[in-house]
Order: sequence, then structure tokens, then C-alpha cells
Amino acid sequence: MPSITRRRPSNPDGRAAVEARVLAATERLLQQGARFTDLGVQRIAAEAGVARSTFYTHFRDKSELLMRLAGTMRESSFGRTGDWNPSGPGDPLAVLTEVFADIIRIYRTYAPVLAAISEVAAYDEVVREYWAAGLEQFVTRTVKALRAEQQAGRTPASLDVETASRLIVHGGDRFLADHVSTTTADPATDAAAARELAATWWYGVYRRPA
Repeated sequence: MPSITRRRPSNPDGRAAVEARVLAATERLLQQGARFTDLGVQRIAAEAGVARSTFYTHFRDKSELLMRLAGTMRESSFGRTGDWNPSGPGDPLAVLTEVFADIIRIYRTYAPVLAAISEVAAYDEVVREYWAAGLEQFVTRTVKALRAEQQAGRTPASLDVETASRLIVHGGDRFLADHVSTTTADPATDAAAARELAATWWYGVYRRPA
């Protein structure tokens, strides 16, 4: 794709407003069932009420647009999990279950964006690496937490921290994406999904029998 030089608007508030309109318009089209690959820039711009040239003033291309859409979801879900302390007060498993219930709500809200990420990542290396990089940050955070638990004697020393962290982070992400997909979505099962995922993390990794 040819390089496109973007001029920054002199009004940062106006820039933010236009970008918000384009992001909201894209999310709206995805919610209505449009496939991201089939969405042309012209259609997105028309939905947002801006000129096609204005789109390129604010976004390099559709890949950047998609990554911006996914960014809020990624930060919200990863941040929510990062708030959980396996040795914190109260019942850690119950708290983790609540955390996953919140994350499922976030994933469900952004289900069309997740579907678009999965769709585009199959052929767009930039999008694929963007999503993978976010997961790797979460893996690093999980490794740190598990090593601290091992040092405190609460997690078995026999646990392979690196492998276990990758398993629960990448596996959890795929499970959640599938759970909220348009083909299997059923909010009535969300509580059970949160409970089982939390138990898998807790008993399978954090408090695995020695």
C-alpha cells in the first residue's frame, strides 16, 4: 500500500471528535453485521459523515483503524485482570470469577471487533502482531505474578511458569473470543464460563497440587 502523509489538524479537540465519529461509525457497521474486509473506506467515511480524504488525514489505513478499535477493549480487559491479586484479601477464586465475569462483558460488547481482528489477522501481519504483542504483555505480567507466588510457597515449584502463563493467557483469550462469538453467543452461559475459567486458572495453575 502506498505511503500516505497525514497532516495533523491544528485543532486537537476537532481531531479527536472526527476520530471518535469514524471509530463509532465503524463499530456500528460491524454491529450491523458487516464484515470488516468488505467495508470500504468510502462506506466508513459516509457512515461517519466525513470525506474520504478526511479519513486518511486521521488514519493511515483500515488496519490502523481496526487496531484503534481493539485498543480500548484490550486495555480494559487486560487491566481488569491485572487488578487481581492471587494473595489478596477475601476469597481469591471468588474475586477472580468476578474479574472474568467483567471481562466477558467487555468481550461481548466488542464481539464484532474481535471477529474483525480474527478475520484480518489471517492475512494482515501488522494486525496479527499487534494483537499478539498485547497478549505477550499479559503473559509477562502473569509470569511475574506466578514467580512471586512460587517464591512465597503458594504455587508449586514444579510448575513451569513460562509454559503455564502462555497456556492460560492465549488459551483464555481464544476461549473468551469463541464464547462471545455470534455463532455461540448466549449471555445465559456467561456466569458458568466465568466460573469455569477462574477455576481452571486457580486450581490448574495458581494452586495446583504439588
